[in-house]
Amino acid sequence: MHFAEPLQLQSGAQLRDYMLMYETYGTLNADKSNAVLVCHALNASHHVAGVYADQPKNVGWWDNMVGPGKPLDTDRFFVIGVNNLGSCFGSTGPMHNNPATGKPYGAAFPVVTVEDWVAAQARLADQLGVAQFAAVMGGSLGGMQALAWSIMHPERLRHCVVIASTPKLSAQNIAFNDVARTAILTDPDYRGGDFYEHGVVPKNGLKVARMIGHITYLSDDDMAEKFGRKLRGVEEYKFGFGIDFEIESYLRYQGDKFSEYFDANTYLLITKALDYFDPARRHGGDLAKTLAGTKAKFFLASFTTDWRFSPERSREIVQALISNRREVTYAEIDAPHGHDAFLLEDERYMNMVRAYYERVWKELA
Repeated sequence: MHFAEPLQLQSGAQLRDYMLMYETYGTLNADKSNAVLVCHALNASHHVAGVYADQPKNVGWWDNMVGPGKPLDTDRFFVIGVNNLGSCFGSTGPMHNNPATGKPYGAAFPVVTVEDWVAAQARLADQLGVAQFAAVMGGSLGGMQALAWSIMHPERLRHCVVIASTPKLSAQNIAFNDVARTAILTDPDYRGGDFYEHGVVPKNGLKVARMIGHITYLSDDDMAEKFGRKLRGVEEYKFGFGIDFEIESYLRYQGDKFSEYFDANTYLLITKALDYFDPARRHGGDLAKTLAGTKAKFFLASFTTDWRFSPERSREIVQALISNRREVTYAEIDAPHGHDAFLLEDERYMNMVRAYYERVWKELA
């Protein structure tokens, strides 16, 4: 969907003539009360569920969660997936032309924040005629957006579903993001962000950035179980700097694959949005005060082995909500998969989400 009216960004910049790519699943009911917004994480998109007829292998990133008969049941709910501004999957981003220059934005694309994304999503909801969502839901960075919705537009959502997320990044998380960005920025093919004009891609930087990120998504136990110290195709060390271990092969494969489809400038933008998210900052760090104006009911879930966004961070949100006497359901799930657990099949996790949406559905009846 095209938007001609400029979007005022938190940085002070404006974005004009921008596009938002979105997909919908299910049917919007007559009073438009059954809409659920699903917000995506770092490398995902508007393609939340299902497959395209001409791309049968392109499965939606949360297909196990969203669809007919699934925990977020599209036989009941009208689900909207939006690709965020600055992304590389259709919404206006660094690879699109800057109307002021006629050339790709590149590094000139303005820095965007979680709150900017929410502002853009609210405009899309206006265009779709959705005055209030039954729920806004997301995991990881998507959970930050759901939380921001409850703060910025308290009247526009009845339920807020925040999974494997945090009210702000720790210093360690910011450090990982900075190392990943440095890998991109120092790649000779980055060309100051204008690599499109030179017909190159900073693949090495993107590869290393993804390898760093991927390590943080897995738990130590999960990595040990999958790979341990297994050697790759050999029985003895090679005494070189190539691939000896299975884990090295896996990370390099993930990095290579990522560098083929993701945009370097987008990676920089999204990790910076992660770093900047801290809604309590304007309240002196007081999260309870920050959430005092919320009106939604909340469901939060965390995973015991997620050291990127640990359960302690979700508990901070829960305690702040309780201090404001908000209705909140919290699930802390003992799962071995680290941060990636929010994307994976876990019967307890899926059943909890299903049960919560059963409650949301009954409220609509």
